[in-house]
Amino acid sequence: MELIDIFPIRLKSARKIAGLSMDELVEKIQNIVSKAAIGKYEQGKMLPDSKILLALANNLNVSIDYFFRPINYKLTNIEFRKKSKLSAKKQDQIKEKAIDYLERYIEIEEYLNKKTVFRNPLANSHISNLTDIEKVAIELRKVWNIGNSPIVNLLDLLEDNGFKIIEVETSNDFDGLSASVENIPVIVLNKNSDILRKRFTALHEVAHLLLQFTETDNEKLCHSFAGAVLIPEHILKNEIGSKRNSLAMQELIAIKETYGISVQALVMRAKALEIVNDNFVKQFFIYIRANHLQNEENLGKYSGAEHANRFNQLIYFAATEEIISLSKAANLAGVELSEFRTLLQ
Repeated sequence: MELIDIFPIRLKSARKIAGLSMDELVEKIQNIVSKAAIGKYEQGKMLPDSKILLALANNLNVSIDYFFRPINYKLTNIEFRKKSKLSAKKQDQIKEKAIDYLERYIEIEEYLNKKTVFRNPLANSHISNLTDIEKVAIELRKVWNIGNSPIVNLLDLLEDNGFKIIEVETSNDFDGLSASVENIPVIVLNKNSDILRKRFTALHEVAHLLLQFTETDNEKLCHSFAGAVLIPEHILKNEIGSKRNSLAMQELIAIKETYGISVQALVMRAKALEIVNDNFVKQFFIYIRANHLQNEENLGKYSGAEHANRFNQLIYFAATEEIISLSKAANLAGVELSEFRTLLQ
């Protein structure tokens, strides 16, 4: 690609990452160029001079080098979890943030010769019902050597098994999305989500990426998969029994605090497995709403941590071993050099 071809794509990407319209960008750079000029830059009809280029870089919080960095990757098969609640502008911002992160992630892997190799452990699955979901959840736990144990750091586990996990700062309207870059599965999560939602959303997206569904409407089955991986059927029934008229809140809280799944998701899982009946579930959610407990702040606390650490670990390793310079490491980490030095120390 020629520079005249790369710059328009990079400028538009940086603008979308910043969440700015063309008008807002013009205002941010104090009208040193018009909206029409920004349009021509993004259409590849002309390039800015050095003064304008510097202003664009400073106000879009990118380096000048960013505008001319080769474009090697593209997200495909994008599935938003809550697409209907997100504006097109917000969707674009999240997608561009994801691809920018991925480019930096893959670059540091190439420096260290640690490129991800992914193999779908459930490639031959054909899912049509809950019974199929329960089987593949057990199979996945077996392949990933989880056994019957609670999953301690799910995001680390996913990265260890070839997924790219990206956490973005964005509004509460976004939970997650799944996508692919080349043959690498990508999951993007809302960094501000609470831990339990992040875990459940991540596994919901894993279902989209790994499973072959025979039906097009598979959201409920993806939900079921998330619950089944977090606490398989035999474990849940061992905890609460196979048939119950009701469940005590303290029982549910104890399981929540051990297995990292919300009380509400546990009740829905018990319903799906026919451990409890519809009437109990109805009364349970009436109680939750009446007492404003939807966020579960007063229903116990899961004390686990969920962080995708691999990207930063690779950067710190490359910097401390002097495989890359500190300035390059800071650039890849997306922070100022002074901040990176502090983080490294």
